[in-house]
Amino acid sequence: MNGWLWAAAVLVAALVPLAVLCVRLPAPEGVVALEAAGTDAVLALLLIAVGTDRQPFGDLALVLAVVSFVGAIAYLRFVEAFRED
Repeated sequence: MNGWLWAAAVLVAALVPLAVLCVRLPAPEGVVALEAAGTDAVLALLLIAVGTDRQPFGDLALVLAVVSFVGAIAYLRFVEAFRED
C-alpha cells in the first residue's frame, strides 16, 4: 500500500463524522456537511485513481463532483418547496 492509498483511507475515515452530522442536523444545515462529504469523496476517489494507476476512478470522481453539487441544489430546492406547503 502506497502513500496515495493511505491518504485515501484517511479521507474515507473522515466521511464518518460528516455522515453523522448529515443525519443529526436539520435539512438545510445538513446539506453543508453533505457537500463537504461529497468533496471528501471526490478527493478520495482521485487519490485511489493515482494510487492504483486506474483512470476510471478519476472519471468517476469527476462525475461525482458534478452530480454532488447538482443534487445538493435540487435537494435544497425540494426542502424549500416542502416548507411552503
